[in-house]
Amino acid sequence: MENKEYKTTELLRRFLPYYKPHIKTVALDLFCAALTTICELVLPLIMRYITNEGMRDLAVLSVRTVIILGAIYFALRIVDSIANYYMADVGHVMGARIETSMRKDAYSYLQKLSNTYYNNTKVGQIMGRITNDLFDVTEFAHHCPEEFFIAAIKAVAGFIILSVINVWLTLIIFCIVPVMFFTCMALNRKMKRAFSKQRYQIGELNARIEDSLLGQKVVKAFTNEDMENEKFAKDNQRFFEIKKETYKYMAAFQTTTRMFDGVMYLAVIIGGGIFMVKGLIKPGDLVAYMLYVTTLIATIRRIIEFAEQFQRGMTGIERFLQIMDADIDIFDEEGAQPLKNVSGNIKFENVSFEYPDDHNMVFSNLNLSINAGEKIAIVGPSGGGKTTLCNLIPRFYDIDSGCISLDGRNIKNFTLKSLRQHIGIVQQDVYMFSGTVYDNIVYGKPDADREEVIEAAKLAGADSFINQLKDGYNTYIGEHGVKLSGGQKQRISIARVFLKNPPILILDEATSALDNESEFEVAKSLVKLSKGRTTLTIAHRLSSIRNSDRILVLTQEGIVEEGNHDELMAKRGMYYQFYTMADRWQ
Repeated sequence: MENKEYKTTELLRRFLPYYKPHIKTVALDLFCAALTTICELVLPLIMRYITNEGMRDLAVLSVRTVIILGAIYFALRIVDSIANYYMADVGHVMGARIETSMRKDAYSYLQKLSNTYYNNTKVGQIMGRITNDLFDVTEFAHHCPEEFFIAAIKAVAGFIILSVINVWLTLIIFCIVPVMFFTCMALNRKMKRAFSKQRYQIGELNARIEDSLLGQKVVKAFTNEDMENEKFAKDNQRFFEIKKETYKYMAAFQTTTRMFDGVMYLAVIIGGGIFMVKGLIKPGDLVAYMLYVTTLIATIRRIIEFAEQFQRGMTGIERFLQIMDADIDIFDEEGAQPLKNVSGNIKFENVSFEYPDDHNMVFSNLNLSINAGEKIAIVGPSGGGKTTLCNLIPRFYDIDSGCISLDGRNIKNFTLKSLRQHIGIVQQDVYMFSGTVYDNIVYGKPDADREEVIEAAKLAGADSFINQLKDGYNTYIGEHGVKLSGGQKQRISIARVFLKNPPILILDEATSALDNESEFEVAKSLVKLSKGRTTLTIAHRLSSIRNSDRILVLTQEGIVEEGNHDELMAKRGMYYQFYTMADRWQ
């Protein structure tokens, strides 16, 4: 996965459209933020009035006046509480909605990415980006406009009020603010880089844990627990070192803000004290001034401390965009039409293909014609391109040159969805989703009713063993189907394809990992499944393909032999060597 870096302006520009459905909520949230700010700014004015009036003539300051001022302030605090509740509740929910929308977009986009992307990207990294990295977006989406809006009001109102009290002292204070701001921003940039490294290492740690846990049987079989612990400890320590670096910048950041706080208070104490001695500022004004400066410092500190959350949010958005900007290699061509009324004639014309990530040439000017309903078997040495050839038909990869046609039309002229809907694939490495037997079969046709599912299971020879399970079709099979045997999983996958009922069938070493009894049962199911369909079978056990209409021997040089079993045996070529060698081993 490419770790592209984005400027903050670009991140914000790409993120802002997510506010559009919530513009009313944002507006009301900012209105509430303005109310809380006004309530906060009134207190120093009340204290200024009480102090100045008391110093001038205590008799003028009546109990009634104090009670009225207190009532006004109490009413403002009620308004402040209601506004703050809205901000904390509805504002956070808005942030969560934005996070949910972004996660939905990321997941939807991941479905469009090609095999090449997944071949080069760790699942742990992907999961980290669409879960942990987006958690901070909730806080960011809610607080970002709110915090900057409040800061702007306090800065402008504070400057005006403080200038009215004493313009020269205000200028001194506000000369310190830019120095404080730019110093902290320099530290912020370092924090952003540290947070980015931290998020990347979380993904690496997730990938390590996932890899080890999914392969725990292999780990135990080879007694490599100590080695796995050592590898995990190394990644874990690396994560600790990155967090330590992050905390170093956070500490420097917080220390810098506290230092500037002290400088601003010092300026008020010395400057305000001198101005009061010279009669340029009243005692009540100095009290109000100190309260406003305290509010201003708290605001600046809040914004600067929010910068940590801001950088976390920016990092989450950046890693989100790194998914959204990944290239979609396989897509519907302009003018692509839905595929209908498929016969199953497949033709390769001068097809050349190399894997885009390692540029390993697999085919060069390959030519092959397959008739509708024909049973084709593909054999050959490992690495000869058997699986790759089959993967090109549903466009799991796109060819570099030449043409693959279906019923006389280039497969690129069809929409991806309709093309793949007409192709059924049964692989050696069967993938079972976490759920029930029924869930995994109905996956082949989500709108199928229960009778159709049961009929598909019967055709696949799976109905009898399914009914013997504890809860029949409602039996939970565990993650990746761990509660089922290899033969049972394979028959369920065949039932899934029966339910899909595609006119084109690809069998990729569908029985090679099974024991003899399971292979026999699955082979019977595959014979039923392939009846009346264009079928491509990849097999290492050559006895299972003797009755194929045509057998292709595929090597790195292309198709070197072609014919039925008897014709190829009579040639005594490569197929003959494969077959007799397999016969000796059986």
